[in-house]
Amino acid sequence: MTDGGDRKPSRRRTKAEEEGAFDEQRGVFMISVAAELAEMHPQTLRIYEARGLIAPKRSAKNTRLYSFEDVERLRRIQRMTAQEGLNLAGVETVLELERQLERTRRELGKMRDRAAALERQMLAEIERVKRSFRAEIVPYGAYDAREIVPASDAKPVTIRVERPARRPRRQRS
Repeated sequence: MTDGGDRKPSRRRTKAEEEGAFDEQRGVFMISVAAELAEMHPQTLRIYEARGLIAPKRSAKNTRLYSFEDVERLRRIQRMTAQEGLNLAGVETVLELERQLERTRRELGKMRDRAAALERQMLAEIERVKRSFRAEIVPYGAYDAREIVPASDAKPVTIRVERPARRPRRQRS
């Protein structure tokens, strides 16, 4: 019998691992692996980090850890510089404009949600007011000819209500 000393302690799996999810933002690649995946030299990654184009996570021992998103960003920077002819200043500008655009889109989405909520609230209030006025508003012409039935067994009486005559229009001189 073994005493179990050769076995690794079993680690409890996280919910993401159980569901097969892959966290694209989690730093898992060391600089050499990330550089190979992005088809760049590791020094290029250090330069990009110094310029603020990429911000890898850090381990407890301060080792750079690149995520899948970081590698995709590196590949995109590579395409912009190699295929589209941008220099690093141009890449910085493009990335900053994209950040601003995304922030603006989020704000616009919030505004649209707020406008939709206000519209629903306004329509509900209009319906409430309409319902409250239905009992109070009498249609035009409702009193022109009305039959009044007395409470007793007497014969019903029809009453005509005359509308006031229109005033003559003033002639323009």
